[in-house]
Amino acid sequence: MKYPNTIAKIHQFVHMGIVPGVSYGIVDSDGVQTDVFGKQELLPDQLPLHEGELYDLASLTKVIGTTNLVLKLLVLGKISLDDSFSKYFPQWQSPEVTIRHLLTHTSDIVGYIPNRNQLSKSELIPALLNLKSGPDIGKVVHYQDYNFIFLGWVAAKVMGEPVQQLISELVLQPLGLNHATFSPQQINNVVPTELIPGKGLIHGTVHDPKAQILGADCGSAGLFASLDDLIHFSKWMLGDIQYPDFLPADWMNQFFIDQTPGHMKNRSFGWILRHFDGHPYILHTGYTGTLIVVDRQTHKALVFLSNRVHPDASNKLFFPYRSELIRTFVQENVRTNN
Repeated sequence: MKYPNTIAKIHQFVHMGIVPGVSYGIVDSDGVQTDVFGKQELLPDQLPLHEGELYDLASLTKVIGTTNLVLKLLVLGKISLDDSFSKYFPQWQSPEVTIRHLLTHTSDIVGYIPNRNQLSKSELIPALLNLKSGPDIGKVVHYQDYNFIFLGWVAAKVMGEPVQQLISELVLQPLGLNHATFSPQQINNVVPTELIPGKGLIHGTVHDPKAQILGADCGSAGLFASLDDLIHFSKWMLGDIQYPDFLPADWMNQFFIDQTPGHMKNRSFGWILRHFDGHPYILHTGYTGTLIVVDRQTHKALVFLSNRVHPDASNKLFFPYRSELIRTFVQENVRTNN
């Protein structure tokens, strides 16, 4: 197992000061290669990064938690891909929006919520349900947290428990993600995120404002997990670990197929779908600086965890370097197998 170019790119993130520290894992047929280096915190104190620490996964919550919860409910026949969101929330005024649209970010939700991040939960929920679908429903991918917030509400309506509780019970436990949690109990084992003037350091609580407001009713962000959790998850996605009672093999195959209504070839269920060297691979990112890439054809996966928003979220250098890292890994991935 040798990925010199990928590993060099990963080290650049810390050496160039783009992020304070990194925890990464590369999985392939030869095994698992990991490393943890750099700082977990720069301000107000400089603290080293250690193995086993939990990261705020941000939008990786969508693909690790909510996507798998929704697919589980589909397998059980509790919901259908063609169900209208209005079936579960009649106050929603765009009944053409289906579960499939939400899962593939093709619902084209439009509208503006003034002072959205300052609203209370009782104010935000009706404000979200007062939004509408635009003219490009099913025609374009418009990545929006709202899609997965709504999916979480559907799951809660069907099962009678908040989405985060359902994810804990029906996804995290069955998949053996033993450290993953929405409520870290010991913050000294959690990598902090942003240092906000006047508010202090966000540490052990979710960074995303909507997730802060919605709490257990948010399916778009909120999950914390360790590198070991995401390596275990990646091995499941690759088929090295199997949980057939959770999702049958034919459903696992669906992750690597275009699921958009308009066949735009760039979205699976939850995941970004891309192609290289004639085969598909999937990936997803998180605002806080997290990333998973899974290439089942070449049987390799990359887990990259960092705290991009520390000490603040103005970090723009991160994004082109992340794109370069993904490209390097996927290309080296193929060459290593040849």
